Amino acid sequence: MMPKRVLTPDQRATLRDCLLDYLPKDKIIERFEVAGGDEVSAGRLSSPESSAALAANTFGFFIDQPSLLSLPAGLSQEKIPTKVELECEMRFPWSGGHHAWLDAAIEADGLLVGIESKRYEPFRDEKRVAFSEAYQRNVWGNKMTPFIQMRDRLLSGEAVFYFLDAAQLVKHAFGLRTQGDKKTKIANLLYLYAEPTHYPDGRNLERNQIIRHRDEIRIFSDAVAGAEVAFSSLKYSELMSYWLASNRPQLRAHANELSKKFNL
Repeated sequence: MMPKRVLTPDQRATLRDCLLDYLPKDKIIERFEVAGGDEVSAGRLSSPESSAALAANTFGFFIDQPSLLSLPAGLSQEKIPTKVELECEMRFPWSGGHHAWLDAAIEADGLLVGIESKRYEPFRDEKRVAFSEAYQRNVWGNKMTPFIQMRDRLLSGEAVFYFLDAAQLVKHAFGLRTQGDKKTKIANLLYLYAEPTHYPDGRNLERNQIIRHRDEIRIFSDAVAGAEVAFSSLKYSELMSYWLASNRPQLRAHANELSKKFNL
């Protein structure tokens, strides 16, 4: 667990302003105070491009009511969530060093779903492949071979991704495998992404970049299929459509507010 950082009153106010009014803001702020990334003081959370803000608003709604959360068929094995948490550390099977942090995690009976949220990052950030020697340890089990092979292909340059942060996803899968094994739960990794058409400053996103990002998701998904940690992907717009079709008015209202705030 990361030591709790103390946010200034201005930082807390900034974070509160990023959140929809009906969310449990104090509990969401508590999660960012122990998060691995310094999203608040670095100003990333208040950025109009922030994917962390999108994830916090999306899943913070379920902190006090996890059973209300539902995902499309196959992503949660139709199990009722018992816990939803933001900014979740998925520790590797060693102490020290950096560990995997996901934007959200969902727990249900026998199931752990880790969520990596993306918004503008695929089209903006440079993708770096960096694995310390610790990742070469023989601790992942032979059922993680597809992810181990992806790690090696990324390191050798055989696999190259320009829009998908494949190295990050491999690390997340390793962290989820470790925690799933510890909790005796099946672990799944969900890549949840937005497809904005333009930047906040009005610049358009090129359509071919969006298509190439989708292609890279498919290539990665095919490559790691059959691993102990199942990999799935979902657009935010698809999740909003699913919630808008729900028979639960709370979910429909939440999807409407998210769609308006983040142009989903």
